[in-house]
This record gives sequence, C-alpha cells and structure tokens, in this order.
Amino acid sequence: MIYWQIFLAFFIPGILGYGGGPASIPLIENEVVDRYGWLTVNEFSEALALGNALPGPIATKMAGYIGYQQGGVLGALIGIFATVAPSLILMISLLGILYKFKDSPKVKRMTNYIRPTIAVLLGMMTFNFFSTSYEDTGIWQTLLLAAASFLFMEKWKIHPAYVIILSLVYGALFLN
Repeated sequence: MIYWQIFLAFFIPGILGYGGGPASIPLIENEVVDRYGWLTVNEFSEALALGNALPGPIATKMAGYIGYQQGGVLGALIGIFATVAPSLILMISLLGILYKFKDSPKVKRMTNYIRPTIAVLLGMMTFNFFSTSYEDTGIWQTLLLAAASFLFMEKWKIHPAYVIILSLVYGALFLN
C-alpha cells in the first residue's frame, strides 16, 4: 500500500504542477506533509533546501529522497517514476498524434519553421563553448580538442560518449 501512496503523492503533483518542479513543490508538500504525514513542515523544508543545493530537477530529487525514506530503493524508484510519468505519458501521446499527422502540410510547415531556429540555437551554443574554451585554455588547446574530436568521430567512427570521456581525461591530465 505504501508504494501506491508514494506513486499518488508524486503523480498527482506531476499532473497538476504546470510549470515544472518549482510549481509542483507546494503540491508535493501538501501530499507529503498534510495528506500522508510522512514529514513535518520543518523536515520538508530541510529536504527542499538540500534538494536545491544539488544539481538537477528539484521534483525528482524530492521524490527520490522521500520515496526512499518511506519505501526504500523501490520507493525511491516509484517516486521518481511517478514524478516523470505525467510528462512521459503526455510526450508519448503528443508524439503519437504528431506521427499520425506527419504527412500533413501544416505539420511539415511547422517542422520547417522550427529547424532553422534549432540550427541557430545550436550554432550559438557551439560558439559560446568555443569562446569559453578559448578564454580558459587558449587557442591551441581548443583547436587540438576540436580537431581530435572531429577525427575520432568522423574518420574513426568512435562513439561520442567515448570522445567525451577521452576529452575529460585529457582535460584532467593536461589542463589543470
């Protein structure tokens, strides 16, 4: 029964908390403190403060912590799943609708309008990465990492995850 309660305690705020994690925190507090009585207001505020100090989405961190506290590892997994399930269900539904109408001229036109925007955003992000790298490590280190990454991925077909790991190792060894 506790696992069902954990699921409901985080699924309902996930549905109603429009605006992401910060918008669902009061809803989670209502479920966890008022409805189920798992935490006091003070304990919840301490957990929230700890969650805010860590990187990542706040709602999933709270769900994992409270779920673990109430139901162990399985409780943490259920809490995290319940937090992301509304978004997951909605995404799958919307992708199903989009796939159903993929040949529609309106959907194709919408996709054509979005592509240049994404390309510009990715270009700006790449430029920011290179300029930050240039400022922090210098032009030669930046060019070496860019050229090596290009060769690893395009010429030798090494998976990008391995290239990232190699870059991290290089940075740890040579860019201190």
